[in-house]
Amino acid sequence: MSLQPKSYLSPEDYLALERSADFKSEYFDGEIFAMTGASEPHNLIMISTIRELSTQLKKRPCKLYANDMRVKVSPTGLYTYPDLIVVCGKAQFDDTHFDTLLNPTLIIEVLSDSTEAYDRGRKFEHYRKLESLAEYVLIAQHRPHIESYRRQPDQSWLLTESAGLDNIFRLDSINCELALAEVYDKIEFNDAND
Repeated sequence: MSLQPKSYLSPEDYLALERSADFKSEYFDGEIFAMTGASEPHNLIMISTIRELSTQLKKRPCKLYANDMRVKVSPTGLYTYPDLIVVCGKAQFDDTHFDTLLNPTLIIEVLSDSTEAYDRGRKFEHYRKLESLAEYVLIAQHRPHIESYRRQPDQSWLLTESAGLDNIFRLDSINCELALAEVYDKIEFNDAND
């Protein structure tokens, strides 16, 4: 019995397929990876975070994009859909479709059980290659906890975190704050989750 060789899909072929697809997929190294839907807590956290950031970014030279904006990590070839993206200054796009962003300042991922390891590991490894990226934020879904990795002048990444609904988390890269009570508005926590 022989294994069928994987067929390689070029980035151009991926983009052509993706732009006409009914669902979103990530792309890396010639392969497409279908994305799954999000849970209720994930959606509520996203909406609350969008509300908080869009209010603070109003009349500032930063744009907030939700999870339908694709990001290309040019140095590695990854195409992905972060949960939230902020670009400060002029947004740069891969082509004239204006649907593949190249220069995020801040990326936020809401952690889910199925993606947490990837978001913390391999995906962050890709994101660190983006010269424009100043901060990477992970928001827990099952407990009030936010952590941030901020790029330092020596290109290392500094971890800061905040837990508990009475705390406020500072996003230095975009000069904004997230009150955890607002981010987790309407979220019911199960005491069994840490």
